[in-house]
Amino acid sequence: MRFDLETTASPEQVRRALTDFTDRRLQIWSRTLDPRTYELRDSGETWAEARESSSGSPFWVVVRYDWSDPDVVRWTVTQSSYGGGGEGFVRTSPLGDGGSRVHAEWSYSGARWTQRPLLFLLQQRPMVVLISRMWTSAFNRYALEDGR
Repeated sequence: MRFDLETTASPEQVRRALTDFTDRRLQIWSRTLDPRTYELRDSGETWAEARESSSGSPFWVVVRYDWSDPDVVRWTVTQSSYGGGGEGFVRTSPLGDGGSRVHAEWSYSGARWTQRPLLFLLQQRPMVVLISRMWTSAFNRYALEDGR
């Protein structure tokens, strides 16, 4: 999956929204994270590992996030309900108006045969558009709340 979006959030706000593993994470990502399955497993200064899923999704993942590179937030799937792995990243660049352009990419690998059709559907245009809109909304909302 790959998409680009523009948000009113600054690059620093985008980074904070992606790397906030406090209780606030469920509020920031309320449209994409299922609070019933979310679990922070461990964290450090520039990394975190969490179990996550989206509401209504048949899949869950345990993901290790890394933001030791100041320009990129990366993640690696270490466990999953679909029997495979995956990895991804987000790179953010500033826009002239104080907002950001966000480039996101991720892929899935090694899924069990029975799970491949569902993962394939997740990577199709309508789902990519839906996810990018949800992310844009989350970042814009974060920027508004952060500015208070």
